[in-house]
Amino acid sequence: MSLRQRREDRAGAFAGNTPQRAIIDIGSNTVRLVIYGGSLRAPMVLLNEKVTAKLGRDIAENGTLAPEAIDLALRGLKRFALLLADLGIDDVETVATAAVREASNGKEFLEDLRAIGFDPRILSGPQEAGLSARGVAGAFPRASGVVADLGGGSLELVPIDNGEPGEGVSLPLGTLRLPAFRGEGRGEMRKTLEKILKKGAKHIRAGETLYLVGGTLRTMAVYAMQEQGHPLSDPHGFELTPSEAKKMLGKALAGETVESLKERPRISAMRADKLPDASVLAEAMLNRFEPSSLVFSSWGLREGLLFDALAAHDRAQDPLLAGISTFAAQRGAPPTLATRIAAWTVDAAPARGSGSERLRLAATMLALASMQIEPNIRLPQAIDWAMHKRWIGIDAAERAMLAAAIAANGNQLELPEEIAALADEEALDEAVAWGLATRLARRLGARSQRSLQESRLLCRKGELVLRLSQSHEALFGLPTEKDIKLLAGQLGLDWSLEVVDAQALRADLAMES
Repeated sequence: MSLRQRREDRAGAFAGNTPQRAIIDIGSNTVRLVIYGGSLRAPMVLLNEKVTAKLGRDIAENGTLAPEAIDLALRGLKRFALLLADLGIDDVETVATAAVREASNGKEFLEDLRAIGFDPRILSGPQEAGLSARGVAGAFPRASGVVADLGGGSLELVPIDNGEPGEGVSLPLGTLRLPAFRGEGRGEMRKTLEKILKKGAKHIRAGETLYLVGGTLRTMAVYAMQEQGHPLSDPHGFELTPSEAKKMLGKALAGETVESLKERPRISAMRADKLPDASVLAEAMLNRFEPSSLVFSSWGLREGLLFDALAAHDRAQDPLLAGISTFAAQRGAPPTLATRIAAWTVDAAPARGSGSERLRLAATMLALASMQIEPNIRLPQAIDWAMHKRWIGIDAAERAMLAAAIAANGNQLELPEEIAALADEEALDEAVAWGLATRLARRLGARSQRSLQESRLLCRKGELVLRLSQSHEALFGLPTEKDIKLLAGQLGLDWSLEVVDAQALRADLAMES
């Protein structure tokens, strides 16, 4: 860690996270600065600030960036430059998309950026599409289907196969341009957009997963989640079947106005203005591509830039474990401790039919980290981590399993309704066993490494057995007895305690290895 990083850690500017890299994304609608920290594989957004400059608002009409829009963008960019200098962030990538690459005065605008101190790169349409697909690949490892990234100036479409983008196409169907296609109503607008999609994206295959990227499309996911009364709040990873999407787009959203959308929570005035037209485009894409499902992604172009810059071994990391391990380590649960406890509990409460060992380890990390929260707010806050924090590489049922394990670790066995709504009983029972096993492990010896070395937890002939070395027999206090009874009851087993000499305990370990 550098001297600057150590100073930032002490200063606590970003709650223990060191700002490492920044991306400036100059789009047709907004100019945005995003600063990242945390894990390289699952970066955490430390600052996300935008200026709604609408640089591309006049492109279709006269092919130029409007002077007022340029002034507004440059004002924001000068602020961004000062923020980055004050934070000491040198790793900054500046990219410009449809508006700047199409504008006749785009080169002059780039010179203004260089005068401020940025080194901008204009992305071509295919480059923009490819980077959006790389972002989706980073969020959904081995993703296959079609990525549709809706920006202010363009719609990028690119096939993706096992995480590798194919040949992409950029169409002039951004949110700033969609009003020009309205015609006599939604039906006429949809037909016009379908024709453009058929002509401009002939090589894009149909019948596969359609990954939807971009702020307006994410707002569409928020709307759908509200309509469904969905227990989760993060639109990333939210999935709709084609029939659900058609019902939402053709009935619910079709009956909304800009004003009614503005009244909804979590839908900004800017997104409310764009959502009706974007919903018609989404209908056109449904008809053109006939997807098997629709999946919304919060990762797109900017995350694609980050993912593309990683070394191969970093890209191969599990994004869920990468993100949670960094988060939990900052809250008193380092990966080494979680790994020890997960290993100690694996015989009694392994991942079975519903879960996986990666998910069990993630649950162990969050359960241990939750113990650093004050008791009066511990469980609600920790369950919120599982249910609502943006984790990458996890679905709704797996979030519910994380939450169930955290609740059981805190001795709450009656699960809230929102958890039970997302996973079946068998999956939640499995996760509760994970949580109770973690509770037993951490309370046995106050999380000490020695206590885990001097004990073993085994399932043997229909019985849950706790083996303790003679030197640590006194660890079996009343709390431990209560904990093992709870776990045995959850597993439907009897339980017993065996006090053995150190040699017998080492023999257990030798047999397992």
